[in-house]
Amino acid sequence: MAEIVVEPIEKYALNKRKRVKTLFSKIGVVGCGKEGQSIARIASWHGIEVVFVELSLERIESALMGISRELDNRIENWGLTLSEKKAIMGRIRGTLDYKDLADCDFVIEAIRSDEKTGERSIDVRKQVFRSIEAVVDRDTIIATNATTIVISELASELVYRDRCVSLHFFVTSSEARIIEVVKGLYTTDEVYSKVCTFVKLINRDVIPVEESAGLISVRLYVALLNEACQTLMEGIATMKDIDKTMVIGLGMRFGPFHTADIIGLNKVVKWMDNLFEEFGDPKYKPSPLIKRMVRAKRLGVQTGEGFYRYDANGKKIAE
Repeated sequence: MAEIVVEPIEKYALNKRKRVKTLFSKIGVVGCGKEGQSIARIASWHGIEVVFVELSLERIESALMGISRELDNRIENWGLTLSEKKAIMGRIRGTLDYKDLADCDFVIEAIRSDEKTGERSIDVRKQVFRSIEAVVDRDTIIATNATTIVISELASELVYRDRCVSLHFFVTSSEARIIEVVKGLYTTDEVYSKVCTFVKLINRDVIPVEESAGLISVRLYVALLNEACQTLMEGIATMKDIDKTMVIGLGMRFGPFHTADIIGLNKVVKWMDNLFEEFGDPKYKPSPLIKRMVRAKRLGVQTGEGFYRYDANGKKIAE
């Protein structure tokens, strides 16, 4: 009987040093509320591995359930198969430790502001940026999804400020094929170009925006919402008819009141306060109607009642 020759195959394998890592093969997300979930789902949908950081195991579980529910909606509408959903969810992982972001090419801050702590949103985000920089490589890009905070101020306390950029995912219409991208005072052309490449990888168009609080979308929207509130308070038309006019007459996907409910009235008020502080223009000052609803905790879809009422699945209840 011939002798069996066993030859080791290790020398033919690729070791870690020889493996070529493609750009944006893995990204990180800090904060996985509504915005973070949308970012994680979209990136994973396009084959990118995602690790997100949250404050507790309960929040991690809640985030994964939220992403799963959204994918289930796609399955029900014939936009996704069960096997595709499993693949997407398999590329998303939650963690409590910033160190798990160490091998990410790109990390996006998408935290929710906490009204209980009393800390300024920008101070919390600066701390997040410092925590990210402490664990990632020099070439890792750090971004914020915040719209009313200027990226240059967020980056100002980092060692490598040139790696920072701002981009805005649209959560009101999560499948909107555009992302606003902002180049800060420190941002290099190379970093900005890479971020634009990322946007194209997830099948979105880049909307270049000069550094300005509110970007395009928020500045225009809050002015529209304030005017809609004023029109309602003057008795010119009903809330339903104002929304209907904007949807059917001007082609908006949702009217200004329905949009506010989807975003969350507490978040809208923060946008308005930030813009009013930045520009001092009364058109950005929150309408008394919006502030009254926030005080009453009628925040929109998240609480089941805002300008309209909603069921447990976030569907508007017909009245």
